[in-house]
Amino acid sequence: QVQLVESGGGLVQAGGSLRLSCTASRSIASITTMAWYRQAPGKQRELVAIVAAGGGPNYADSVKGRFTISRDNAENTVYLQMNSLKPEDTAVYYCNAAQYSPFVRNYWGQGTQVTVSS
Repeated sequence: QVQLVESGGGLVQAGGSLRLSCTASRSIASITTMAWYRQAPGKQRELVAIVAAGGGPNYADSVKGRFTISRDNAENTVYLQMNSLKPEDTAVYYCNAAQYSPFVRNYWGQGTQVTVSS
């Protein structure tokens, strides 16, 4: 079992920046992927950014060049640096940890609200 706690959300103006943090209850070094998802009101939850253990990051097209995901295994934490924020980035952001062997296991944080005003 892995418990995830997000922090760093808030209210910012368009063009501003936020850094989200997700801290796990145990080491994330062996977790296959760490990811950030978001869900805006009335919309489906979508993958924002994902990084595999020992691999490089991947991003949704809508955030490429603006968001950066990183893992700090020593601190059991994954970050999402969000720059040049837009009103359409407004959503609840969720941290996800996933393992795939021998079966799929997914862990989710409770979410942190990001609101971008224009």
